[in-house]
This record gives sequence, structure tokens and C-alpha cells, in this order.
Amino acid sequence: MSTEHSKRAAKFTQNVEKTTWHDATFWSVRQKRDKMAQELPEWEDLREHASEIKMHTITHLADYLDMFSKNLESRGVKVHWAKDAQEFNEIVLGILKDHNVKKMVKSKSMLTEECEMNPYLEQHGIDVVETDLGERIIQLLHQKPSHIVMPAIHLKREEVGRMFEEKGISKETGNYDPTYLTRCARHHLRNQFMEAGAGMTGCNFGVAATGDCVVCTNEGNADMGTSLCTKRLQITAFGLEKIVPSRQALGVFTRLLARSATGQPSTAYTSHYRSPRQGGELHIIIVDNGRSRLLANPDHRQVLNCLRCGACMNTCPVYRRSGGYSYTYFIPGPIGINLGMVADPVKYKDNVSACSLCYSCQNVCPAKVDLADQIYRWRQQLRDTGSESKGKHLVSRGMKLVFEHPALYHTALRFAPLANHIPHFMVENALNAWGAEREMPQFKGKTFEDLYHAETKQRHDK
Repeated sequence: MSTEHSKRAAKFTQNVEKTTWHDATFWSVRQKRDKMAQELPEWEDLREHASEIKMHTITHLADYLDMFSKNLESRGVKVHWAKDAQEFNEIVLGILKDHNVKKMVKSKSMLTEECEMNPYLEQHGIDVVETDLGERIIQLLHQKPSHIVMPAIHLKREEVGRMFEEKGISKETGNYDPTYLTRCARHHLRNQFMEAGAGMTGCNFGVAATGDCVVCTNEGNADMGTSLCTKRLQITAFGLEKIVPSRQALGVFTRLLARSATGQPSTAYTSHYRSPRQGGELHIIIVDNGRSRLLANPDHRQVLNCLRCGACMNTCPVYRRSGGYSYTYFIPGPIGINLGMVADPVKYKDNVSACSLCYSCQNVCPAKVDLADQIYRWRQQLRDTGSESKGKHLVSRGMKLVFEHPALYHTALRFAPLANHIPHFMVENALNAWGAEREMPQFKGKTFEDLYHAETKQRHDK
């Protein structure tokens, strides 16, 4: 039986040209990452160090969170704690209402996607404006991000240009030059920055020892949003796993992040926020939303080490050829498979089949998260949640029986070539999921064991 992912993937791959372009685009990003990694002799040491720092931090998380919040509060920053998405959204809305804010500009944040903050605020009369170019494009198209770093990468410039024309952002019909479209977007967003009553950012890293909230961007929109809002009101939100111990530790991650994500030595802007603007307010919201529960799970807690660089997606052969929207969880790719299963192993079970277990994701992860190992473990746990495919389970039991009994195995091999003579319609039908998109292989008359013994005998006779 087809999974929801396979159905969506089949729809995506109908457009062969776009599928090929999507695959090549992300492979080029992977190649840039490799080039950057090869230029640093200490690359693997950095990955190992990052992994160790992350594991140390999440196993001492309460201490570092306490240190982080105290450093911020000593400077007049208001620190909030949200146990789940609902509480997070209510806190944000409460802050905005207290300041009578009707429009908020924000930079890219996967946490707000996770908590579905935008629709929540919009339902309560708040105009939320995404200022990252890719995020703004998909917001205007009423879509979701298809990638955690390059949210609109699935769109071609012609698609963006036509949408800009429809929205009145572009004045020149048929001009799809990227430089022109970027200029149009800049003019479109300029007044949004000036009119907004609050600016919101995510946070790539929270430095416990200093209270720094570190935001890494390439467009400078986060700094614009926090500097130009009329009420001098800034909100920064992030998941509690984003804490790192010190600025020395931060240096390890900033060397890895951009190189892994986009193949750059560093992002264009690495901004530190730790105090309110003069006469203004800075609110920091630290969100749990299931992270504490995950921390207690030794099989899967390593996903908390993820830097959200997207390198696992860029290299994944399944993601590259099936697109971000083929996944049922809002984060696609290998990390999304794992995060989705953490969130709801029944609802997002279809995604675990979207992996070839090639281990490429695990090999490129800058924090050495065991992504493929975890996906394999999730597959073994499907039966525990009643999500296992009955057909696959039956086949697996049959294979187990054959492989555990040598006599039965050899007998099956002897008679396997008879399957070559079975009429095609009896093999390639709805009862055979494998045959839906594949031709059954032709069994050879002689097995490897036969050939091996024959070769051995021939050498012995000589």
C-alpha cells in the first residue's frame, strides 16, 4: 500500500524538468558544503567537538537555562517560559496587545512554524509580515516552507515574478530578472519595517555565559526589524535546545553552520542581542513544546543537537527527488522524519519510508546527529504504535523463517527460477506493491553458491 509520502512524491515527479532541476540545485549546495569542509583540515574535529558540546549542554540544560535567563534579566530583559505551542502563542499575543501593536515584522523562524504562530496572531487581528525574502514569497503564496534554510527554493523565478505582478509588487510585466525582483521586494518591505509596532526574530544560539541571543542571517532583515519598529519592542523566541555554554563554544558552531547550510564561510550577518533598546523592551521566549520529553528518550534525544542547517536535506536523495511538500510533517528531509515521529509517531509514520538508509545525512551533519540510525530505530518501533504495515510484517516473517533454516533457504533458491515462467499479470498486480513501479528481477539458473563450488572444484582439479 502506498504511503502518503509516496503519493505526494509521485505527484511531484510528474514534472520531470522541475524534479531534475530540484535535484541538481540541492546537489550543488551539497558540493559547496563539501568544498568548504575540505578547506578546513580540522573539519571533522569541529564536528566531533560540536557533538560533544551539544550533548554536554542538553544533559546540563537546567543549569545553562538558569544562567542564561539570569544574565538577561540582570539587563532588564523580560524572559518568558512556554511549555507548549498554545502557551507560546498566548505569550506573544499578550505582549503585542499590551503595547497595542497591530503589525509585527519578523525574520525567519522554524519555531513559529512549529507553533503555527502566524495564523494564530492573524486570527486575533495582528498583521504578521515575514521579512526574509523566501518566507515573504511563500507567505504571499499561502504556502509553507519546503526547506528550513531556503524556504522558497522549490519556486522558479518566473513563478515568483508572476506572483509579484498579481500582488502589484512588480510594475514590469514579464521581467523575471532576480535582481529586479529582489529590488521590488525591498521596496515592498521598506514601509512594512517603518510601520511595524514590533520586531520578532528567532535565535540560532543562546549563549548561557553572557545572555547573548545570536541570530545568523544573510539579508539583514532581522536587524532591520528590531531596529526600525516604532515602539522599540523586540521579541526573540527559540526552543530551549538552542542554548550553548559560552562564546568559545559558539565559535565552533558558527564555523560549521553556514558552511554546512549554504557553502558560505559565514553568514553575512551574525547579530547578538542581549539588552533592550534605549527606551524599549526586549522579550525572550524560551519554548519547550515536547523537548523535555524528548530529552528523556535515550534513543532519540540526539535530534536536540540539530543546528537547523538543512545539510541533511541537501544531500538526501529522497528529498532532492521528491520535494519538501511530499513529507507530511512541516519540516521535511531526514531531520523532519525524526522530529515528526517525536511529535506524533502515528500521524507522521508515513515519512519513515522516505529514506534509503544511505547514511549520507548522518555523514554530513555538522553536529553528528545519528539521523539514519534513528530512522532505522523508528522503523523497528512501528509495531509498538500499531503503525506497521501488515503486508510488510507478513513478508518479513516469511523471510525470517527462510533465512533461519538453511535447508529451506537452499530449496527456495533451487526452485526460484520457476518464477521466471509465471505469467506477467500474476506477478505485476495490485497485490504486489513492489511490482507497482518495478519489474520483477529474473532469477538466474545457478546460485552464487553453485558458481563458487564449481570454481573451487575447477581450481582443485587443476
